[in-house]
Amino acid sequence: MSDGHPFQGNWVVRLYERVRERGYDSLTAFADARPAVPLHLLAKELGRDDVAGVQVLRGLLAEAERRKQVTRFVRDVLTRLWTQSVPDGWPAVLDDANRFKVAKALGSWTAYTPETHEERVSRAGDALLATPPPPGWRPLGPDDELLLTLLPDEDV
Repeated sequence: MSDGHPFQGNWVVRLYERVRERGYDSLTAFADARPAVPLHLLAKELGRDDVAGVQVLRGLLAEAERRKQVTRFVRDVLTRLWTQSVPDGWPAVLDDANRFKVAKALGSWTAYTPETHEERVSRAGDALLATPPPPGWRPLGPDDELLLTLLPDEDV
């Protein structure tokens, strides 16, 4: 039992018990059924008081590493962060307020990226800023066409 604190007790066991209770055999399957939903909301669904977004992130990364799908994980994280920070999609005007939203999403993405992918994510973020997508663009999942172009699958 966690007593309402995400890191008390065996949180990994608790996380996977909650996933199985909802009918999924993996955290990835649970998350995939909720594309672009921010990590903190996935955590809230799994345990209002005793699951944290960072635990969901760590679990998804561990599964991606086992499946050799880390690049897909990295794209998936951006879709979730984008929904949270820039919910209306790429802004038509990159004024100070919108620049902050975009920077927050891209900065968080970089922070949550495994070391193996940091350089690729940095280049992808630079490419988005240098050649912005159309206004309103927002990735709806890890297989978004633009994200696949910027960060294609490869074994790393």
